Amino acid sequence: MKNWVEISGARLAANYRLLEETAGVDTTVLAVVKADAYGHGIALCAPVLAAAGAKWLGVTDTIEGRVARAALAQSGVSSAEQPGILIMSEGLDEDADATVEHNLTPIVSRIEQLESLTRAATERHLSQPFRVHLEIDTGMARQGVAPDDSLDAVLRWFRGQNAIHLDGLMTHFASAEIAGSHQTAEQRIRFEQAIRQVLSAEIQPTWIHAGNSSTIDNAAEEPLRWLKQIAQNANSRPMVRSGLALYGYCLPIERDQDYTEAADSTLQAKLLPVMTWKTRVTGIREVEPGTKIGYNGTFVAQHRMRLALLPIGYADGLRRELSATNDRPGGWVLFGHDRASIVGRVSMNLTIVDVTSMPSVQVGDEAILLGEGITAEDHARLAKTIPYEILCSVRPQRCLL
Repeated sequence: MKNWVEISGARLAANYRLLEETAGVDTTVLAVVKADAYGHGIALCAPVLAAAGAKWLGVTDTIEGRVARAALAQSGVSSAEQPGILIMSEGLDEDADATVEHNLTPIVSRIEQLESLTRAATERHLSQPFRVHLEIDTGMARQGVAPDDSLDAVLRWFRGQNAIHLDGLMTHFASAEIAGSHQTAEQRIRFEQAIRQVLSAEIQPTWIHAGNSSTIDNAAEEPLRWLKQIAQNANSRPMVRSGLALYGYCLPIERDQDYTEAADSTLQAKLLPVMTWKTRVTGIREVEPGTKIGYNGTFVAQHRMRLALLPIGYADGLRRELSATNDRPGGWVLFGHDRASIVGRVSMNLTIVDVTSMPSVQVGDEAILLGEGITAEDHARLAKTIPYEILCSVRPQRCLL
């Protein structure tokens, strides 16, 4: 195998337990495995997280939900013991039957979507009402229902039927990584309004949830304490959704411009990256000074160089922005603990690295592209993006260690 990704089940479980501990025993942590577990593989990660104690998993759509259910069953988790699976992106009406069939819990906000789910649940003669979670749009203008007359209409719909149960009420913070965020404060006010509307309609959600990894990382801040308090006041259970931190990363905690309190990460130093991405050297060559390396000759050898060829490129998820010129250093790989800089352009399936100072490197040797000393933040900084995008873009075959 020329390129592969190793996933550490032990580190994934340890990260989940750390998140649970940080959130507190009274708050459930939903483990987000959407986007193929942020590039780590749902089929590998879902059983590990269930074994670590996750009571809820979050997926993108019914397809990912089915993959998660199948992986859990194959690992020996019975249907009765499997976690709840929340579909985190609103689906189409045509998804209703598969959603009900595989016992997935969808996020809803449209009456048309609810009616499709009602028909699917009724046709299957379920022994109890089908569970859904209602998303409140508190300020992202992305998905969800606004806490106004639109929400009142949805609540009237719920009171008029028995096939669907509003099991959860949720929202999503746009700026959870910013301590003292005015946007988060505004969203909290809107969510509290929505909770009052729901309770006034005599509907009792089991769960109230909001936030992401940054909400847990900012645990000393008010948002997490606020979430627990509003859930308690509503006689519901608080839940927070964590994705990125499960896989060993979190966004830096920033401060709003007029916020003066401390705003440090509580997780960054304790999280363990779960993914290690590796490849093998397929060629070694020596070049003379003046040799142009790679497409368009953007890197020119200034001295005699020893180069290693790696069968990896942007088609595999290695960002082209990691390319290097003589004036601009790019990314690097590791041979053991030694750095080998990328030279020239990362191309579709091939990348060249400088091993002039490593005479022992030979064809067949392993090179580490990500993990064990090279972080997704390193790649993201060079690519001018975020760690989420780096992790989700990695494509080679994965194996669980």
